[in-house]
Amino acid sequence: MSLGLYLHIPYCFSKCRYCDFYSAPGQRGVPRAYVDALLRELSRFAPDAPLRPDTLYFGGGTPSLLDPADAARLIAAAQPLPGAEVTLEANPETVTEDSLRAFREAGVNRISFGVQSARDSQLKTLGRPHTAKQARAAFAAARRAGFENISGDIMLALPHYTQAEFDETLELIEDGGAAHISAYLLKIEPDSAFGRTPPEGLPTSDEAADFYLYAVEQLEHHGYRQYEISNFARPGYEGKHNLIYWDCGDYLGIGPAAHSCMGGKRFYYPADTEAFLRDEAAPVMDGGCGAEDYLILQLRLRKGLSLDEYKKRYGREFSTAQLAFVKNCVKSGYANFDGTPSPHASRAHRTKQHPCRAAVSLSEQQSSSPPAQNTDDAGNTAHPLHRVIPVGGLTAVHFQPVTEIPEQQREPDIQHKEHHQRPIGSRNATLPRVSRRPPTATL
Repeated sequence: MSLGLYLHIPYCFSKCRYCDFYSAPGQRGVPRAYVDALLRELSRFAPDAPLRPDTLYFGGGTPSLLDPADAARLIAAAQPLPGAEVTLEANPETVTEDSLRAFREAGVNRISFGVQSARDSQLKTLGRPHTAKQARAAFAAARRAGFENISGDIMLALPHYTQAEFDETLELIEDGGAAHISAYLLKIEPDSAFGRTPPEGLPTSDEAADFYLYAVEQLEHHGYRQYEISNFARPGYEGKHNLIYWDCGDYLGIGPAAHSCMGGKRFYYPADTEAFLRDEAAPVMDGGCGAEDYLILQLRLRKGLSLDEYKKRYGREFSTAQLAFVKNCVKSGYANFDGTPSPHASRAHRTKQHPCRAAVSLSEQQSSSPPAQNTDDAGNTAHPLHRVIPVGGLTAVHFQPVTEIPEQQREPDIQHKEHHQRPIGSRNATLPRVSRRPPTATL
């Protein structure tokens, strides 16, 4: 099974108005003490040998505030496997050609730029500190620095949004050489600046749905194939790190508010940077992750859920009632089952009373805790059975677009969510110690 490593860098220049991720604004760099704390935790989880992850993701915050030499220390300590995907999130205003070249030499081979919009007036509304000109310059600098695997974020359904604004933003990112694009709808979070003072000109839910469907169509037309609800890529450039989340692989998140799932056990660090620096932020156990998590996360993907793999991994099969629900969705044009073709869901299908909604709601009520997520392409933690899941493949269930559209913020490869806190007694007594030797982890 693959292993993903997520390192949270909470520091940033300023908090964007839509952001409710855990971060420490007002910083111009990442303290060396914080890097040392990450190294300390890495050694605790892998005391006998390097972790050797299949992917490594620097998320934030603004990870591009790291000194490239410190990024090199962290990468060297983790020792990713040969060919591992190593991603750094970056804000356009924080990078230069020299810094990007230094990150490349440190071992970063994938860069993810938070662009959001190509209009400076919109960027100002969002509280983003960069301009469209700086975004274009960042892409050009990344290419000159030797990056081929470049990703860009687009936010949809923003205040006073138009299809023309999306077109301009897609043009900026495509011309910049991006091989991967994440496209997220704006969500007004209660604890964000927008939550306290909502902006004017927000689209209605139906208008937001139309913007999303337009974005999917245009991205596909430009060669960015949708492989997950909000993620699109040129062939071969899908985000490997986030696919570990969606395929229910093992992932270890280190840093304040970072979440993990290792050996079927979920845990997270408290959202407290100062406590983390003082070594007073022991991880908190947060339940398990199992068959229902796998079902939910697989339905985020274009490939859908393989019932054969579901049975192989968890020894479970769909009940008669569940199969009847799936067949009802197929009959209504919202799903494919076992390769059965269905017409593409029309806009008329997006009604408030979708025939599959009752069963989906029941599934949500019976659910155990949904999988927690860190910041990256992974998106939100909502149950996606009634959300956008394209069709394709055999012996699998795939759901077509329906009423609600996923509301997300960053590429986050995963969002930080608070959960019921149950402190563990001993750090090493309960949490897994990882002795990583290719190609599997022993927990």
